[in-house]
Amino acid sequence: MPRMLQGSQVPGYERPLVIRLSFSACVWGTVFLPLAGLTTCVLISSIFHFEDSTGTHCQVPNYLPSISAAISLEPECHIWRFCIGLHSAPRFLVSFTYFKFYKDQFSSKFPESSLVFLNVAFSIFENFGLLLLTYVSSNETYLVHKEGFVLFIVSSIIYMVITCRLWNSIRRYSLNPEDAKSYRWKVRLLLLNISSCTFAVYFYWKHNMYCQPGSYTFFALFEYMVVLTNMAFHLTAVRDFKSREVIVISPNEDKVF
Repeated sequence: MPRMLQGSQVPGYERPLVIRLSFSACVWGTVFLPLAGLTTCVLISSIFHFEDSTGTHCQVPNYLPSISAAISLEPECHIWRFCIGLHSAPRFLVSFTYFKFYKDQFSSKFPESSLVFLNVAFSIFENFGLLLLTYVSSNETYLVHKEGFVLFIVSSIIYMVITCRLWNSIRRYSLNPEDAKSYRWKVRLLLLNISSCTFAVYFYWKHNMYCQPGSYTFFALFEYMVVLTNMAFHLTAVRDFKSREVIVISPNEDKVF
């Protein structure tokens, strides 16, 4: 009786290319790229373009460039666009991974089942807002850049609020202590993000209203905090999906000889 050959034993058979990557590494990459890009842009602007990046219509002393100023000059804008463009695809992957996770958790629960769709929607809006403010700089079209920044900030806060609401439900019914820790960290980072955003708005208003020296510096400082706490919030996905993997498989193509 003929013996059944395994795929690897068939003449001319080539195994498909399989690439395995831990989901944690994917999340770290989505956070590291914008962090590295922002840090590089701020340093270059502060060292080589200090006057241009810190100057405002008030013409008072400032000591830190705002994010918009830091990513609008050259070569900073190219560095920032490269980092954000490279990180955007994994960012969407993380969003849809959370979407599937939440659907499995809340398939028959209300209002959580509805919040799941809002959560992924605002996650996508946040990413699109970031792409918009990145590829349309304030030096090119200020109004579009401003709208992208507002879309990013508003969507990110709503996304974080909904996420905390969903994780509050998860930790109530979960026996895993890691879920409770993840929820607590998310709440802390949300509160810190909202506080930083409030202070940033206050010092921006104060700078434009009174042109006080240093007000724009404090605005820039709290603007950094808004972005950093947003990054840290997204980094909690490392705790949520630490045992998962991203698998990329390249199927074999039929060969004609």
